[in-house]
Amino acid sequence: MFGDLFEEDCSSVSNNHYGKRKKLKTKALEPPAPREFTNLSGIRNQGGTCYLNSLLQTLHFTPEFREALFSLGPEELGSLEEKDNPDAKVRVIPLQLQRLFAQLLLLDQEAASTEDLTGSFGWTSNEEMRQHDVQELNRILFSALESSLVGTSGHDLINRLYHGTIVNQIVCKECKNVSEKQEDFLDLTVAVKNVSGLEDALWNMYVEEEVFDSDNLYHCGACDRLVGAAKSAKLRKLPPFLTVSLLRFNFDFVKCERYKETSCYTFPLRINLKPFCEQSDLDDSQYEYDLFSVIIHQGGCHGGHYHVYVKDVDRLGSWQGQEEKSKPGVNLEDHQNEEAMEDPLRTLKAILSQEENNLIPVDLLGQKLLKKIGISWNKKYRKQYGPLRKFLQLHSQVFLLSSDENTVGLLKNCSLEVEPDPQRKDQPTFQTLASDSAGLNGRASCPHWFDINDSKVQPIEEKDIKQQFQGKESAYMLFYRKSQLQRPAEARANPRHKVPRHLLDEMDAANTELQARRAEYDSTNNNIELHLHLGPHYHFFNGALHPVVSETESVWDLTFDQRKTLGDLRQSIFQLLESWEGDMVLSVAKLLPAGLHVYQTLDGDGLTLCELDVADEEDVFVWDGVEVGGVQIPTGSDCEPLLLNVLRLATSSEGCPRLTESPRVFPANAEVGSVFTALAVPAGVVLVHEPGSAGDERWAAIPKEDLAKTFREQGLGNGSSILIQDSSNENNSLLTKQGKWITSVNEVDWVQVKNFCQSELEEEQITIPATVNTVVFDIRIKAIKELKLMKELADSSCLRPVDRNGKLLCPVPDSYTLKEAELKTGSSLGLCPGKAPTSSQLFLFFAVGSGAQPGTEMEVIVEETISVRDCLKIMLEKFGLPGDTWHLRKVDWCWEAGEPLYEEEAALRELMIRSGDTLLVAEGRLLPPGFLKVSVWWYQPRGPGAQGTSLQDQTTGTPSAGGLRRAASAPGAPGDVHGDTCLRYLGDLEISEDATLAELKSQALALPSLSELCVPSPAFLRAWTVDGRRPGRLLRDSRQQLREHKLGRRAAVCLEPLQEEELLGPRDVLLRTRLRLPGERAYAPPADLVWDAARATASSLRQRVAEFYSLPVEKVEIAKYFPDKSEWLPVSSWNQQTTKRKKKKKQDNLLGAPYYLKDGDTVGVKNLLVEDDDDFGTAGDDAGRGNQTQQLALGTGASQEALRVRSSDIFSSAETPSQPHRPEASLSIRVGSFR
Repeated sequence: MFGDLFEEDCSSVSNNHYGKRKKLKTKALEPPAPREFTNLSGIRNQGGTCYLNSLLQTLHFTPEFREALFSLGPEELGSLEEKDNPDAKVRVIPLQLQRLFAQLLLLDQEAASTEDLTGSFGWTSNEEMRQHDVQELNRILFSALESSLVGTSGHDLINRLYHGTIVNQIVCKECKNVSEKQEDFLDLTVAVKNVSGLEDALWNMYVEEEVFDSDNLYHCGACDRLVGAAKSAKLRKLPPFLTVSLLRFNFDFVKCERYKETSCYTFPLRINLKPFCEQSDLDDSQYEYDLFSVIIHQGGCHGGHYHVYVKDVDRLGSWQGQEEKSKPGVNLEDHQNEEAMEDPLRTLKAILSQEENNLIPVDLLGQKLLKKIGISWNKKYRKQYGPLRKFLQLHSQVFLLSSDENTVGLLKNCSLEVEPDPQRKDQPTFQTLASDSAGLNGRASCPHWFDINDSKVQPIEEKDIKQQFQGKESAYMLFYRKSQLQRPAEARANPRHKVPRHLLDEMDAANTELQARRAEYDSTNNNIELHLHLGPHYHFFNGALHPVVSETESVWDLTFDQRKTLGDLRQSIFQLLESWEGDMVLSVAKLLPAGLHVYQTLDGDGLTLCELDVADEEDVFVWDGVEVGGVQIPTGSDCEPLLLNVLRLATSSEGCPRLTESPRVFPANAEVGSVFTALAVPAGVVLVHEPGSAGDERWAAIPKEDLAKTFREQGLGNGSSILIQDSSNENNSLLTKQGKWITSVNEVDWVQVKNFCQSELEEEQITIPATVNTVVFDIRIKAIKELKLMKELADSSCLRPVDRNGKLLCPVPDSYTLKEAELKTGSSLGLCPGKAPTSSQLFLFFAVGSGAQPGTEMEVIVEETISVRDCLKIMLEKFGLPGDTWHLRKVDWCWEAGEPLYEEEAALRELMIRSGDTLLVAEGRLLPPGFLKVSVWWYQPRGPGAQGTSLQDQTTGTPSAGGLRRAASAPGAPGDVHGDTCLRYLGDLEISEDATLAELKSQALALPSLSELCVPSPAFLRAWTVDGRRPGRLLRDSRQQLREHKLGRRAAVCLEPLQEEELLGPRDVLLRTRLRLPGERAYAPPADLVWDAARATASSLRQRVAEFYSLPVEKVEIAKYFPDKSEWLPVSSWNQQTTKRKKKKKQDNLLGAPYYLKDGDTVGVKNLLVEDDDDFGTAGDDAGRGNQTQQLALGTGASQEALRVRSSDIFSSAETPSQPHRPEASLSIRVGSFR
């Protein structure tokens, strides 16, 4: 907004801007840096958008996707200029993608910006700073593009390029009936855990069969009974571009935490998918795919960084291996010759064109090729291009092969050279070397891979991809393209290929503007500010130059280009002054405390100011080079004027000696003895100020023989002090023989001491001279004397520092110096009654209650070897508190009580208690070592009360009488184990860590609060931890010790009554299932279902649900509920990742992404016999999502504070562990309606 506010100061020097006042110099805004040697552009990270940058670069290096997007013109997408017009249908997302791709192709900048693109997504700055999953983004971005391109010729863009089909079949072993279901996919999600690589995972998914037998039979519709069957899946339709997502994130049910799978997972550069396809009668080339992009995740499951390896299919970048970067420049003509040799098409055409009859045997052609390039076809080209005859067949537009394929010639209309693209004539200069980059090392056939890490682009070797097989930095998404996809010759090294004309014009204009900005910045960055001091306006006085009138009249400011010469500067000054007579000499000067001093003269009119080392803000003295005001001027650093502080002893009006100080200027090369002449002192001693050996300061006399040395040789500079001791005033010296002060002078180090010994008197304070090496005892004794206090205080007082709030801190031992006590001179100390603690004692503050406030503590001195128990007794006696139901806690630096001091027999020294620490005497007896205090709650899921309410409404509850904590609920709202809850506080238990969970349940039954409840035995109780004021982790094995359950010292457990005894196995998962009520968008009350997750497949869970509700398995649909998002995730009817090789452990599919099923999760069940639709939601879910959107817009701060306030009174009668976790924000892209 300050675009031209300071335009005058930033202009070029040709205008010779100058003035008689100092001007504010502004630094021009630096334009974007140009592309580096790779000639490729990165993308700037907006704070957390590395995942977006990696995916966008992958799409950009998918030329078919890029060009398909470019083919959509403004007549279909609209124009960005009309995006704010409500009547215009502007498809902003594809337009911004087009513009970004054009910038990545053509704009000469190191990194492009995605701010306009994310703005079209509807993202705020908060969303741009939050990192999301790139696999999730891939699906959401494709969905947004499909919605944006509805009604255009590109409506099937995503479907055409990325859409594939999977067919799932179940074959009945009795009647051979085939039940078939087809599924579409945009990406394949493959397992990583317990799998060696991609091909192994695909084999398990599309080759291995799952057999239904024994107790896991299949209900055949034709047989109408449970029979044995085999299930399999195959790839029916392959897309041109195959996206593979690796499931690297899993859930550890032992540790109850997510983790990243970092084991070795291989993937090939070329893969043949024929074994995994339904139709395998086509040629192998139809199934071959080449890897061209690898998105890499670096970090763990809770955060990290993304970057991408991409293959430059069109050779747009300048690729160099690491060994070529350090090589000196190579001849461009040699590069072109090498590139011609690397191109087999060009080489063969050159050989055939030299033949007279233009027709030779194929074998002879191979021999001539060997003679021309020194290597055979099979060794150089076969790996990439195949056999020679096959290569000639594939290029039938160039070569004429006989019917028996023994002779070959060139077609008559085939030119020797490939015609260049006419569009490239106006290509910017930064791209001219792109086509030559392939031949830098004679390896044009070598794939060109780059590592694009946000703004940085680096070439890599193909072998570097293997480093991403395993580890914390490993491959996360793979992108393959069909090997048969060939790029046209005109697209090679041509970034302007198929870019729309309006974008070409826009990028050309942007490049022109960038070049102008860089030139302007370069000029501005080379402009320096010179301060011209005009000689006629100065006079020489007191050893230096001073303005005659004022500095503003004598100093002119000039902005000048440092790339110009000294002669140009002199000419500019002549033009400025107009009336200068005689020679003009320019000298570098410097403003010193004494005044302006001239150093060296600038010589060489042909040299630039940069070569003359003229710096910015340099002072230049303009004069005739001889004299100023008729006085010859000393120049150079040798005679630099020094401003010294001269101290002399004088006699005051009362006749007492006093010290006077006056500034004096002396040349640096003058003798020290000249000071006597300047001061008219016949003789005496010169003393200089220097540090002493013990750290204090002292005055040292200069020997008479050294008075002939110069001030600089004595180490004196501007501001140095010298003391002149007149030989006639030796009796009045202010120094001892050691050169230390014995009376005060103007500036003396001191400390301030306040009197706190007599509280009935007004507080007095005095200043005591001291240095950092003064002993505290000396300060205390001197303060007692000056305050005229009783001599008895010498043995019964101490000094205590006073902080900025007036609080007295820990006493300082008398034997310490100020430096050892970490006190600075100028500090405030308090003289207080009582002795300071010895080296073996501790001075402690302590308070009683739930918290300590500064200034309200009491004080005590104890031995550092005293135990915690004995220290507690001393403090209780001082407070007069009886009983043994107290314990000690240490208060931290922000006055919050920390963990209790559990080891009551340990010495304070062993617990790292130091003098000055504050301890809190808190009520409550500590448990013996090895014991836990467990808060016990009663949990009973209650029935419905209303219909259509979302689980979002259950996150808040109202406390009721008797310690009851209720969560709002509804039958129509699906509830997980945390929904429909009713927690009632029962009491606390003290129990050993070695006790079992069953013993904990038994002791809980003995609590008075449970006396009115009829529970037959502990076996009829289910135990959960309390997490976030709701049931959390299920405690399974009742025979397991509490220590193994890892409850912690401040544990909370809720008990749930059961109708019958329950014995859950280690692989059993307890789910809350809810049957959907037909036609009501509501659910029946929850029912517990125990599912054996040994196989953890969708079919296994569906089979178990069907048995539980006595429904046919093919008429059951299930979905998991996510209460934080108010969303349902249907469990796919046909799971692709269910089977493994017979000798391998089966993949825990539903226990991993994206379901992460665990104990207590809610599973909705739909009976397709009475309701056949895809909707699992309720009206309450719709309201919950609306509330989330509103809270996200308003900010989470107020809602979190409200949640804290609402829940602050709920658990007032007992402590509960952790607070609820902040819900994860979902990723979304907002798209307008174009239907």
